[in-house]
Amino acid sequence: MDRLIYTAYSGMTGSTVRQRVIASNMANAQTIGFRAEMLTTTPMTLKGPSLEARAMTDGEVRGSSMAQGSLIETGKPMDVALTGDTMLSVQADDGTEAYTRRGDLSISAGGVLQNGDNRPIIGEGGPITVPLGSKVTISPDGGVNVANPEAPDQPPQNVGRIKIASTTGTAIDKGLDGLFRVTGGGVLPQDEEAKLMVGSLEQSNVDPTRILVEMVEAQRLFDIRTKVVSQAREVDESSSALMRIS
Repeated sequence: MDRLIYTAYSGMTGSTVRQRVIASNMANAQTIGFRAEMLTTTPMTLKGPSLEARAMTDGEVRGSSMAQGSLIETGKPMDVALTGDTMLSVQADDGTEAYTRRGDLSISAGGVLQNGDNRPIIGEGGPITVPLGSKVTISPDGGVNVANPEAPDQPPQNVGRIKIASTTGTAIDKGLDGLFRVTGGGVLPQDEEAKLMVGSLEQSNVDPTRILVEMVEAQRLFDIRTKVVSQAREVDESSSALMRIS
């Protein structure tokens, strides 16, 4: 009976982790460029003379769905969307290069080009900065152009080019900060042929209907495992009562 309780309790722990993943995906169903997290459950067996039959499950977030999210047109000149196996290069909090699909760009108070997560956009020479007060436009090849509103007759000047990184053939992991990094370290190469869809944004690839179904299934599975523990306790108590009969 000890084995049954142990296995059921392990399953309850796995269900709790699954519910956390589902809750995270639900909370980000409207987040620009969000990639749905995927839970991988691995069966594990404890080895030993009296533990061989005890099985547990190990559930962890080991990846994200890289399926394309739906595209919406915003008409804003600094909104960009990506397609295919590409990502925007941004600067993480520790100063390293990381990657995201969130393309709602803006200019910070210090003149730094950033996305909706306030992550500086990386270009060929590091984070891209623009003169304050200038009119900024993004070209499909990632070029960042600025124009002086006080001199409308002058053509826009290029101040940098956004690094559009290619993920083809490279393993990447999603961190707790929501950014992607190369597995084992390193940086992704720039995709010279990639194009941005200016005036559009890619939505989260979370399917709200599917995630609701998964939430209900996870809750029911947790309830079933809870009942197994309760039944195991009742059987154990009945067995103990029989042993007390003289």
